[in-house]
Amino acid sequence: MSVVIRNAQRAVAVRRAPLRRAVCALREALGASRFDVALVCAGNGLMRRLPRPRCRDEYNLGDIFLGVEYIEQQCRRAGGDFESVLTVTAAHGLCHLLGYQHNTKSEWQQMYRKEEEILEELNRLTGASLRPLTAGLF
Repeated sequence: MSVVIRNAQRAVAVRRAPLRRAVCALREALGASRFDVALVCAGNGLMRRLPRPRCRDEYNLGDIFLGVEYIEQQCRRAGGDFESVLTVTAAHGLCHLLGYQHNTKSEWQQMYRKEEEILEELNRLTGASLRPLTAGLF
């Protein structure tokens, strides 16, 4: 699969070939060599503009992959509501796209609070009673 490198700056010389070789080796080490990856080498100005989208095309948080087959199996086994669990899992994914993690107890607590916050707002808007699935990780 491909590694695309785009140099969107002129301030620093970037040697693409060694960077491409390194990224290919890293993908291999991660077992992800079958996935495409793109790197954009950005200058300070572009890095400052990235958090402030200027047009509709720049408003993209990223992709969330929902393992619907697994979720459905778990719901069937535990008696959970598939649609509710799918929604809560999407909320969890959105938190990840916004930078929240749960590798440590502190990170988990912060992410759990954010999930509670956004699900409470969704509950208020829809009349649902959704809760985060991550309770009790630590």
